[in-house]
Amino acid sequence: MRTFNTAGPVRADRHYQVAPLSRIDLDEVLELIREERYFVLHAPRQTGKTSALLALRDLLNSGEAGDWRCVYANFEVGQAGREDTARSMRAMLGELARRARRTLGDETPNRVRQAALEQEGADGALIEVLARWAEADAVPLVLLIDEIDALVGDTLLSVLRQLRAGYDQRPDGFPHSIILCGLRDVRDYRIHSSAEDRVVLGGSAFNIKSESLRLGDFSEQETATLTAQHTAQTGQVFTEDALELIVTRTAGQPWLVNALCYDACFRHKPGRDRGRPITAAAILGAQERLIVRRDTHIDDLANKLREERVRRVIEPILAGSDEASCSAEDLAYVRDLGLVAQDATGPPRMPRMANPIYAEVVPRHLNYAVQETLPQEMAWYVDAAGSLDVAGLIAGFQTFFREHSEHWVQRFEQYHEAGPQLLLQAHLQRIVNGGGRIEREYALGRGRTDLLIVWPGGGREHRWVVECKVRHGDLERTIAEGIVQTRTYMDRCAAEAGHLIVFDRAPERSWEQKIFRRTAPPGTGAPVTVWGM
Repeated sequence: MRTFNTAGPVRADRHYQVAPLSRIDLDEVLELIREERYFVLHAPRQTGKTSALLALRDLLNSGEAGDWRCVYANFEVGQAGREDTARSMRAMLGELARRARRTLGDETPNRVRQAALEQEGADGALIEVLARWAEADAVPLVLLIDEIDALVGDTLLSVLRQLRAGYDQRPDGFPHSIILCGLRDVRDYRIHSSAEDRVVLGGSAFNIKSESLRLGDFSEQETATLTAQHTAQTGQVFTEDALELIVTRTAGQPWLVNALCYDACFRHKPGRDRGRPITAAAILGAQERLIVRRDTHIDDLANKLREERVRRVIEPILAGSDEASCSAEDLAYVRDLGLVAQDATGPPRMPRMANPIYAEVVPRHLNYAVQETLPQEMAWYVDAAGSLDVAGLIAGFQTFFREHSEHWVQRFEQYHEAGPQLLLQAHLQRIVNGGGRIEREYALGRGRTDLLIVWPGGGREHRWVVECKVRHGDLERTIAEGIVQTRTYMDRCAAEAGHLIVFDRAPERSWEQKIFRRTAPPGTGAPVTVWGM
């Protein structure tokens, strides 16, 4: 029986799958190989890069695409050596030897690697092994190197420079074509060389790259194809609302799609009943369990938030800033990690969280410790009938913020600028998480953070919008702009009430000036309350 894959390369006999080679421009890739090109395939973690490389290897070795011999090798084995180039090189040459033997029955790399290390040293052994290997057979050699950017420092420089040095000897004396695969484009590498005591750009160390291809996320049709395979195998259907939710919540990120479906269909006991359809509620439940469980994919993502170059991109998004404070290099790095995305249109392609699940994961990771130690309890704001007092919840936060914000905001380590928004979300999450949920929307350049509280009651969902803005300049202008934005979001979400929170970060103004509560002027739709903090 097949299942949804959440770990390692996809296997057709064990996993539902979107055909790996359908996710790349195969004609372009084959043309680049025929033209003896060295090029890059990159994408965020767990998007299907390795599966695509293995499928390409099998295609090239099958003879259907021409007469080739192709070997896939994972150079992550060299990571443990860090900048001990000799140790790392031994591990990588061992990986090449094993893969050549298992894939092609070829012992050449194994036969020549030890002599190459002894005669050429770590900075010449790779070029020697690849040259001998290419010379040993007239059939063109294609090499697929995975996890290239797992290597660091002088080890990575040594590999890139040796590949560059042998480039002019191809195809008879060096691999006909090489594909480097990793998280990022090689041009974005900033490699610190301890030996040279300087930073070397990947583009200069590997200036023979002809193309950089990026593996994208699942399309809506590909997601439907994946879930349809489960239905065909088990008879269990996904409702239309569930399918729509999978697409919108994941934005097609392959691991998230598979993880939601696996949890809903296999891990969660009610979902194992194949006569029971997978509903939107089942997908929302799977999402919550995924976030709380912090599987490796989520944990790796959250840990990246500690990096300063990631903070410079993420913090302004969380704070609802109007403009970026990060460099183009920072943005490219965080985009390649898969944390943020940029729309093709809109004012000037400002970065946003890549999908709603990541938008949920990031603040909840940053405010988890704070949320657990806040004094508020759900019983304070939920009555005997189970109704949520949202106005009381925000009023309680306003009082708490006035008395304790200076101390509590500091708990967000390097994310101080987004501290008020994170503290508010921790406060709301602590209360709402017991019975409802919070949905978040934010992106750089929007000048606000949109929160939607969803709470069940009376046989339906109740919805309240909470909009956060930071005061810049005139207060009344900030409020007027915020009311328009709040009502627009309320209309889109069919909310029964809205709350606009204006954070005033100016140290020269007193709390008496900052703290207020007022009702917005009447307008079309539900009422809006404005809170100053």
